[in-house]
Amino acid sequence: MLINEFHLQARDLGLLSGGYFFGFGLMQLPNGDWIDKYGPRKIILVLMAIAFLGCLAFSFSSNFIYLLASRTLIGVGVSACLMAPLTAFRKWYSKEEFQRCYSLMLMAGSTGILASTLPVQWLLTIVGWRKVSLVIAILVLLSFLLVLVFIPNWKNIHEKKYEKMNIIESYLPVLKDSYFKSIILIGFFNYGGFLAVQTLWAAPWLIKVSGYTEIQTAVGLFWLNLAMLLTYLLTSFINPYISKKGIGDEKLINYGLPLSFFTLLITIIFAQSSGWVHWTLFCIFSIVSTFAQIGIMLHFPNTIYGKASSAFNLTVFLGVFAIQWGIGLIIDLLKFLKFSEVASYQGAFSVFLICLIGSYLYFQKHKIKI
Repeated sequence: MLINEFHLQARDLGLLSGGYFFGFGLMQLPNGDWIDKYGPRKIILVLMAIAFLGCLAFSFSSNFIYLLASRTLIGVGVSACLMAPLTAFRKWYSKEEFQRCYSLMLMAGSTGILASTLPVQWLLTIVGWRKVSLVIAILVLLSFLLVLVFIPNWKNIHEKKYEKMNIIESYLPVLKDSYFKSIILIGFFNYGGFLAVQTLWAAPWLIKVSGYTEIQTAVGLFWLNLAMLLTYLLTSFINPYISKKGIGDEKLINYGLPLSFFTLLITIIFAQSSGWVHWTLFCIFSIVSTFAQIGIMLHFPNTIYGKASSAFNLTVFLGVFAIQWGIGLIIDLLKFLKFSEVASYQGAFSVFLICLIGSYLYFQKHKIKI
C-alpha cells in the first residue's frame, strides 16, 4: 500500500526500512552509557514514550520525508528494547539462565514479526495502513504502562571512575577488546544481514522473483516467522544444555553459518523456483550469528554490560540499515543497466553472499575464545 500510495522505488523502500534501523543504531552508544548509569527501567520508559509519538506521526504522514522521519523516530524509541532487558537478565540470572532468557527475548521479537504478516495483511485490507499504525501506537503505550507498573527500580551499578568520562572514552574498554573486534563483522553482515532479509527483502524477492501474490507472500512470511519463533524457543532449552557439554557459541557459529551460505547460494541459483522455504532455512541457519551477542555479554564485567550490548547492537543495526539500503541500490543500479528484474535481484544477493562469506573468514582468522 505504501509503495503504491507514495510511488516508492526499491531504493526508497530500502531507505524507509533502513531509517528505522538507523534511528535504532544512532541511539546505541548513548543508551549503553545511560543504562549503566541510570538502569534499564528509566531509559526504556523515556524511549518508549518517543516510540509512541513516532507511531502516531507515521500514521499521519503525508509524504516520503515524513514517513522516513517517523520511522527513524520509532527506531530511536525502541532502541533499548533488547539491550535494556539483556542488561537486567545478565545481572539477575546465572550464565545458563541468561542464555535461555536471551533466546526467549528473541522469540518474543519473532512473535511481533509474526503478527506483522497475516494479521497485519488482514487488517490492512480492512482499515488501511494508517489505522494499523495507530493500533501499534496503542500497543506501545500499553507496554509503557506495564513496564511502569511491574518492573522494579534499578540499583545504580556503574563504577565511579567512568563518571567523568565522555561517552566515547567510556566505551574504550569494549572497543579495544580483542574478542569484540574478532566478532564485529559477524554482527554487521551475518546478524544484521539476516535481519535485513527477514524484516524487508524476503517479501520483495517472493513477489518480484518467485512470482508470489501479496497474500501468498504474507502466508509465506507467516510460516517463516513462525519457524523462527519455534527455533528461538527450541534454542532457549537446548543452548544452556549444550553449553554445559562444552559446545560454546563459537562452535555453533563455526558450523552453522556455512549452512546459511549454502542455502542462500541455492536460493540465488534457482531464483524463480525458490520460495518461502528457502528463506526460512536461510534465517534458521543464520540464527547462530545471534549467539555472538551472548558471547559479548558473558565476556565483559557487569559494570559495562549496557555498553557491551549497545556497542554490539550498534554494529548489528548499522549492518541492517546498510544492507537493506545497499541491496535496494544494487537492484536499482542493475535494472538501470538493463538487467532483468530477476537478474537484478540475483546480482544484489550475490554481492550480499560475498559479504557474508568475507565476514565469516575474518572471524575465523581473528577469533578469540571467551
